[in-house]
Formats: sequence, structure tokens, C-alpha cells
Amino acid sequence: MDPLFPPFQPGSPDPEGTRRRAIPLRVLIPNMITLLALCAGMTAIRLAIENKLDLAIGCIVVAALLDGVDGRVARYLKGTSKFGAELDSLADFVNFGVVPGIVLYFWGLHDLRSIGWIGSLVFAICMVLRLARFNVTSSDPNRPAFQANFFTGMPAPAGACTVLLPIYLDFLGLTHEPSHAKYELAYVLLIAFLMISTIPTFSGKKLGNRIPREWVLPIFVVAVVVVMLLALYPWESLTSLTVGYLATIPFGVLYYRKQARAYQASLQVERKGE
Repeated sequence: MDPLFPPFQPGSPDPEGTRRRAIPLRVLIPNMITLLALCAGMTAIRLAIENKLDLAIGCIVVAALLDGVDGRVARYLKGTSKFGAELDSLADFVNFGVVPGIVLYFWGLHDLRSIGWIGSLVFAICMVLRLARFNVTSSDPNRPAFQANFFTGMPAPAGACTVLLPIYLDFLGLTHEPSHAKYELAYVLLIAFLMISTIPTFSGKKLGNRIPREWVLPIFVVAVVVVMLLALYPWESLTSLTVGYLATIPFGVLYYRKQARAYQASLQVERKGE
């Protein structure tokens, strides 16, 4: 039970005064970041309706960046809570499931009429299924330690950013045509499948724990360069990052299998030792 937000019945006594207890600011800050990400996602829907797709995609990217920050801030401030985890999951469904599906429909999938809308629905459904599975499996106490380096299937922010690749290409000059809609739909369904699949993908969660001292300055330089490229050449940068990320999936599968074989070998050694 979460000691910060315990359940209660209306009218029941509150001997410990938990509902009147002050909530530490360090617990509120990560949730405020999550809500800012939700605001960015919802704003993307309005911008897509107004046919400002470049700004809509910018809002989705901002939401993805904030999503990558809120959990780390919560762990750094020791402000994690069950409430925050549930809020983050619900915001992820809106930002990375509902919003990209609507943006894609307004952009080009509407050329397929109802079939295009079904594609957007399938993407959103796969996103919520992926998040539900993550919430269940992430708390598994019997999960091998090496699996913390991997996601099962494509994570939510990556799914939202990669599924928008056809729009990036459109802004690069590969203009959308109604005849292209069926191929774009096939790509959307492919990304939806990758999210609910059991294909392991790199998580990168361990990268933020400890960084060798000699890597600090190069990481700063790379981060600044990436931000500047996104600001000055957004569509080229987003396309390159998307293609690069998709290219890492086969390597993630191979590395996962290698780690799994090593884990199984260590178990056999332990059993023999017993």
C-alpha cells in the first residue's frame, strides 16, 4: 500500500491524519513534470486540427523528453510514489497513443477513410496494452537482473516518435499522396506490432546510474550537438534518429539472447554446485 496516498472510505475515521499530512514538495515536482508533458500532448491535438503539424510534432517530442525526465527526477529526489507511477502511465497513453494516432489521421490516414481511422485506433490500443503489460511485469520480483537493461517490445515514447516517420519524410520533400496512404498504414501497424511484441529493445535505464569520469565532457558535447541539430534541422534529425533506432532493434535482440544464455549458464553452474 502506498503510504502517501492510501485508500479510504468517505466518512471513515482518520486516526493517523494521513489526509491532513503535508505532502513533500519533492513528491510533487515529478508529477508536475508529468502533467506538463500531458499538456504538451493535448496541445498537439489542437495544433493538428489547425493543420500546424510541425508544431504538433514538436509538442510530441517535448512530451517524450519530459517523460524521460520525470522518472529520473523522482528517483533523484526520492519522490517516487504509486500515485506518480499511475499518473505517468495514464499520461503516456494519451501522449504516445492517442495523440500520434490523431495526428497521423489528420495528416494522411484520412485518405483511407474508415480504414485509416481503424489504423489510428489499433495504434492507440496497442499502446495501452503495451503500457498495461509494462506495469504488470516491471514489478515482477523473479525477473532476472539482466532484463532491466531491456524493454519487452518498443517503449511508448519511442513508438510515438518512430510512428511519425512518414510525416518527417513529408516535410523533407517526399510529399504525401493519397496513393501512399496504404503504405503509411502498413508502417503504422508495424510499429503497433513492435510495441506489443516480445522483441527485446534496449532500455538505457542503466546509463543514468554511474557515468565514467572521462565520458562526462563528451556526453555534454553530444547532448548539445543533438539539441542544436533538432532545433536547426528538425526533420533531418528526427528521421536520422528514427532510422537509427529501428536499426538497433536486431542488435538488441542478439545482445538479449547472449545475456539470456549467460544467465542460464550461471543457473546451471549454481545447480551443480548445490
